[in-house]
Amino acid sequence: MRARSSRFTPEIKVLLAAAVLFLSALLCRSSLSDSVEQQTRSQLLRLQMLLLLSSLMLIGSMYIWKRLNFLLSQGCLWQVAVLFFLVMAHLSFFTLLFLVSEEPHPIAMVAYTCLGSWVLLVFFLFIFSIVEQCHKLIRNRLATGPTAAVSGSNRTVLLALAVTLALTVIGLYNGARPPAVVRVQITVDKLPSSLNNLRLALLSDIHLGPTVGRSKLERVVRMVNELQPDIVAIVGDLTDSQVVNLQTASEPLRELKTKLGTYFVTGNHEYYTVDVSNWFSYLKMLNVQPLHNTNVRIGPVERNDEWLCLAGVDDVEAHLLRYPGHGMNLERALDGCGPDRAIILLAHQPAAAKKALQMRPDISLILSGHTHGGQIFPFTLAAYLFNPYFSGLYKVGERNFVYVTPGTVYYGIPMRIASRAEITEITLKAPS
Repeated sequence: MRARSSRFTPEIKVLLAAAVLFLSALLCRSSLSDSVEQQTRSQLLRLQMLLLLSSLMLIGSMYIWKRLNFLLSQGCLWQVAVLFFLVMAHLSFFTLLFLVSEEPHPIAMVAYTCLGSWVLLVFFLFIFSIVEQCHKLIRNRLATGPTAAVSGSNRTVLLALAVTLALTVIGLYNGARPPAVVRVQITVDKLPSSLNNLRLALLSDIHLGPTVGRSKLERVVRMVNELQPDIVAIVGDLTDSQVVNLQTASEPLRELKTKLGTYFVTGNHEYYTVDVSNWFSYLKMLNVQPLHNTNVRIGPVERNDEWLCLAGVDDVEAHLLRYPGHGMNLERALDGCGPDRAIILLAHQPAAAKKALQMRPDISLILSGHTHGGQIFPFTLAAYLFNPYFSGLYKVGERNFVYVTPGTVYYGIPMRIASRAEITEITLKAPS
């Protein structure tokens, strides 16, 4: 008798497994939130998220394997090469758990490079396949016998491989370049004349972790010090791991030289590390002041009545992750900062910037990051579509501004395509 074929394809099975992992994560986040210790629960959620991402990636890897079938049939060497590429791409996220130290581990660099190429290859294989099918439809499937169809498909795969290779090389080159220094002047409503031309260096999304270490941070600190800023603001996603793993890597922050201080607010990745309290304590030792839903007065010592309010809020995802004592609290962050004062708010995500302006339209300037300017294609499209502000300076209303930095280094994948890492020097101008 003929064996009964499976009711579900392998892709459907993997998708179902991913759905189970997602539902289990939701269950842990809700029903276990009060019965499991915070550290244990957060580590469990982190592992579940890694498994969920790997399950979803498995569908893409199966797609790549099928599309590269004509290469795989050429011999064992091709099979080993493709399998190595896919395995390394899948291992990339797990290096967060095992390979974080002072400098990037070679295995982590290779794994995240493979992940970047994996993203590009899946995208271009899919897009070029659609283009090929559309071309066949336009020609009304004329002169498309079996041999021609296979040949056309092979050419499409080879084109996708060539584009992926080219963009990988370009992305690695751009990712290795020092961040560009971008100078911006912004007129800040109600800014005292004594603070005219105050200069602020804006950093974000450094992502100390498996592929960003001490050397890259030293370069950033050196470039910032050359600007001689009055203030340095770090708007989140400084780190991707615990203090115990990155204490030496983050040490260069101590060398930041400013006249009026260095300030920090959390990004979503700080909460993924499950170590925010320790990071706050350690950053204070490095002379970096966390703004945990609070504010400071910035102004000349000799003029107590002339100051601006520099405030910071926790990342909006702290609420979703149920991190105790954390979450965006604008009212508390702006306590004592009335509408008669110039207000600058540090908020990691552009979504938080939009929410803050809706609650307090008197905020003069909001500084954000998070989007990375898309970092690599096709994430550029998602970053543009799902954030109210994408990259650069936005005028909101008559006297309100939002500036979104594309980030100072990169996250994980050591590539940048169609975006450039940036250190932003913002000069604050008083109204004329």
